[in-house]
Amino acid sequence: MHIMGVIVKLDEMKSPQSNKRRKRIGRGDGSGHGTTSGRGTKGQLARSGGKTRIGFEGGQMPLQRRIPHLRGFKNSRKKLFNIINTGSLEVFKDGSTVDFKEFLKKGLIMEKNFPVKILGNGDLTKKLTVKANRFSNSAVKKIENAGGKAEVV
Repeated sequence: MHIMGVIVKLDEMKSPQSNKRRKRIGRGDGSGHGTTSGRGTKGQLARSGGKTRIGFEGGQMPLQRRIPHLRGFKNSRKKLFNIINTGSLEVFKDGSTVDFKEFLKKGLIMEKNFPVKILGNGDLTKKLTVKANRFSNSAVKKIENAGGKAEVV
């Protein structure tokens, strides 16, 4: 780009805003920012330190107190599991060994990062060797009654 016979690169050009001077408030009426220094007239916001805290609504019940919220204790250390019932194990072939990978293939697991727990809901008729992180007592009984084995991984 040529400006008055001088080659100027786009990255070297300066915008007029880049030389704008800062607003100097409280420097007399002639400056246009004297007297009230851009704070309007009177009231809490015109005073020094006259700010309200975040969420203050002038005495009206603030939003964070108007909206109901959950109460009580939330256990942050609660161990989460992929839950599989013994009735869901009927999808596997008789005599097979089933573990995490097999559960994943059949779509019985939703969360890959959680361990597997087998619960005793439903009936099991097939002889299976089930490998999981945890078993309920009723699940172990049902698996063993069907002739299978429950192995804790």
